[in-house]
Amino acid sequence: MIDIKLLRDDPDLVRASQRARGDDEGLVDEVLGADERRRSTLQEFEAARAEQKSVSKDVGKAMGALGAARKQGGDTAELEAAANQARERAGALSERVKALEAAAGEAGSAYEQGLRKIGNVIVDGVPAGGEDNFTVREVDGDPTTFDFEPLDHLELGERLGAIDMERGAKVGGSRFYFLTGVGAQLELALLNMGIAQAVHHGFTPMITPTLVKADVMQGAGFLDAHADEVYRLEADDLYLTGTSEVALAGYHAGEILDLTGGPKRYAGWSACYRREAGSYGKDTRGIVRVHQFHKVEMFSYCEPQEAEQEHERLLMWERDMLAKIEVPYRIIDTAAGDLGNPAARKFDCEAWVPTQGRYRELTSTSNCTTYQARRLNTRYRTPEGRTETVATLNGTLATTRWLVAILENHQQADGSVVVPHALRPFLGLEVLRPV
Repeated sequence: MIDIKLLRDDPDLVRASQRARGDDEGLVDEVLGADERRRSTLQEFEAARAEQKSVSKDVGKAMGALGAARKQGGDTAELEAAANQARERAGALSERVKALEAAAGEAGSAYEQGLRKIGNVIVDGVPAGGEDNFTVREVDGDPTTFDFEPLDHLELGERLGAIDMERGAKVGGSRFYFLTGVGAQLELALLNMGIAQAVHHGFTPMITPTLVKADVMQGAGFLDAHADEVYRLEADDLYLTGTSEVALAGYHAGEILDLTGGPKRYAGWSACYRREAGSYGKDTRGIVRVHQFHKVEMFSYCEPQEAEQEHERLLMWERDMLAKIEVPYRIIDTAAGDLGNPAARKFDCEAWVPTQGRYRELTSTSNCTTYQARRLNTRYRTPEGRTETVATLNGTLATTRWLVAILENHQQADGSVVVPHALRPFLGLEVLRPV
């Protein structure tokens, strides 16, 4: 979630971010109101509880004096009246404390829920608007052309014995598939190349859990606006992750990190699962939009003031991977309304897909500033000894969808596919040939 201090000190900045996202800027005033009610009610509760403790002592004193008087056989009428009065006051205060505690809890819940609905405050320069309002940051290479009629990735995959959608649907239903033979080998080669690059740049490789608890999924920001995209195992109250970003965000939850040596960087390899809710009729052919895939994801913890520089570094490493598969691509600065709540800025790398005549997203990198870490209570210790919330960032190095771009851009007239040079040591083949 966003920093409540920022919301209190500069609500107009948060309103502007909400407008750019196309979200409800009225949430800002709702949360500020709930915050004021929460703090006011808590103050009343604390004052009433302190008074209750004082009155409880008075009750004890009054009862003690009454007991002593009774033993001495003296007149106890006044003492009995004082004791009864103290007990009545204590009872009334007890009811008030309970009511104020409940009211503070309700105000706190409203405040917490409202704060979680506000998206991360976007970085200055992010374009406003929705999915189509991105700006093109750069273009690398010209769209691939052929002197023959190119095949799409599914036709190529079937001829190569690499993709089997029919049996995937038989086993798992629509949007499931088998990667077979050189298809499986090609994906493993691609993912291994991604891990090798990550290790070269100092990332710690991780095989991550693909089932996580609700607090981790919530903390990573995936149970707010896009909860319908997530698979949930109701019997276990666990969630299937759509990216290893979720598990890696939870890896240091509740910890204080030592960042004196620079950012902590991890490269997570995992299967990923997405329901693709709302995508009926979109990309139904092939493996562009599927329910299960594999991915290597970079994840970085760094000091907030370094986050924008770290974002550029993650993008540079994504460029390196795209260069290795030798496909034309462009980088877009994603518009605010297409970011998702955790991201303050996101760059998408889109490869040219010849048979579709357009660029399609292969990878993205997001700067989530302190949004996820604040939810997951992940902090670092400053040189002055204070603890502050860390920034988190993520970026994809390779995923199943990359096979689409590799097959289509490197195909030859006979249906074979030339393997990009950087992949050959990992695959052991120079050309994929029809079976």
